[in-house]
Amino acid sequence: MNHSGTQNRVVLLALAAMLLFLLRPASVGAQTRIRLATLLSQGSSQYHALEEMGQQWKTTTGGALTLTIYPGGTMGGEEETIRRLRLGQLQAATLSAAGLSSIDPSVGAIEKIPMLYHSLDEMEYVCSKMQPDLEKRLEQKGFVALAWTDAGWIHIVSRQPYTTPEEFKAKKSKIFVTSSDLDEAAVLNSLGFQAVPLEWSDVLISLQTGLVDTVPVTPFYALASQFDLAAKNLLEVNYVPLVGATVMTKRVWDALTPDQQEKVLKAAADAGKKIRAQSRAESQEALEAMKKRGLQVRPVPQELEDDWRRFVEAVYPKMRGKIVPADAFDKALSLVAEYRASHKTGQP
Repeated sequence: MNHSGTQNRVVLLALAAMLLFLLRPASVGAQTRIRLATLLSQGSSQYHALEEMGQQWKTTTGGALTLTIYPGGTMGGEEETIRRLRLGQLQAATLSAAGLSSIDPSVGAIEKIPMLYHSLDEMEYVCSKMQPDLEKRLEQKGFVALAWTDAGWIHIVSRQPYTTPEEFKAKKSKIFVTSSDLDEAAVLNSLGFQAVPLEWSDVLISLQTGLVDTVPVTPFYALASQFDLAAKNLLEVNYVPLVGATVMTKRVWDALTPDQQEKVLKAAADAGKKIRAQSRAESQEALEAMKKRGLQVRPVPQELEDDWRRFVEAVYPKMRGKIVPADAFDKALSLVAEYRASHKTGQP
């Protein structure tokens, strides 16, 4: 009788333990390994900043979180990365604003409007004001923005020594756009250019073969990808800044404890600051390195900059409501005007 009673108690305890296991709140235990994809090249300073972020996650959570990084587009372009995030194959990614706009097009307002900003200070002001709303929109789509960053200005590299908008149009310049930016491609085509949608991983071979001849890109990415070996001209027009963010799927974020969330955010913010500082500093270093390999850097005097600004601003009506939602587009322009009014600055 005692033996039977003991057996019953063991069975009941086992059932109770199983019930508690099944009913326990979702925890990060099942997601100890966070898989993060990025276009950043392995070995770059930006990649090392993400590595340090992962080490902080592991150390500060007592090993509850570990980070595995898939660099250099090994998980595909940004659109493919987002698809993998939604499928649960990835849990995090460091994406450009252009990539993030595939999740919510409003994010494009802080990066996609050409020559909107006269300075990076203006860009930082606009981003700081718009990010809270953008983060809410991203969260509604299932993603949590851990930290924002930027990599300085995107310039225009080309196979031919174009300088003015008219020269680019006259030669029907074949301009690279990401494969997810079909609306942008349509606008460029309507202006007399030839937009060529591709993944970043295909740009170098496309430059070499002539499939594309013009690429808007940051200097450090052009150097790392060796674009300058095929496109030996860089126009120093400050076209748009390269803005981005590290995001995590909301499903995984919600499985973290509040303490873990705090530690994840702090480490991501540290990484974002490092990426910003290093990328901006490395832009000039990259220019000098490419000049030694034969790159012709073409300065943009004030008169030429004015020509470019008049040209791109004439394109704004085609962008508003098509590439960037009208409310976000108007907000970005309003914040730029607000910044200039408060700082009493015009064009530097």
